[in-house]
Amino acid sequence: MPLVTPDGFADVPETVYASLDTIEHSNEPLLAVLVPNDTEATALAPHFEKISLLAIDFPSSHDGRGFSLAMRLRRLGYDGELRAHGKVIADQFAHALACGFDAVQIDTALAARQHEDQWRAVTARTLPPYRKKRAG
Repeated sequence: MPLVTPDGFADVPETVYASLDTIEHSNEPLLAVLVPNDTEATALAPHFEKISLLAIDFPSSHDGRGFSLAMRLRRLGYDGELRAHGKVIADQFAHALACGFDAVQIDTALAARQHEDQWRAVTARTLPPYRKKRAG
């Protein structure tokens, strides 16, 4: 799956994600965890030290709960890598970054439809001053 960063596309090896249940029942550090977009941020907070990569699932590009979850996680102090995982489209990329995501992991079919230049163009847009303030 391609990984979209502010620098463009990167090919990353397939990531093996642990689940939320695995976090709660393990004392071992975990490299990567995938959580649903309706997860309570406060349920993850006690486990931040075990997680170096947290991916939030986006089952649909029309469901923005993952953006809200990302902002809550950053406010609670999560400072590891934060990825949007799934159906995020290029037009949502700037908002994803403003919400605290470091990258977006998309499938190859979406990458073929929305080329790297579309994703990069979104980050190059200048927001009006009132929108910059709200975006963080």
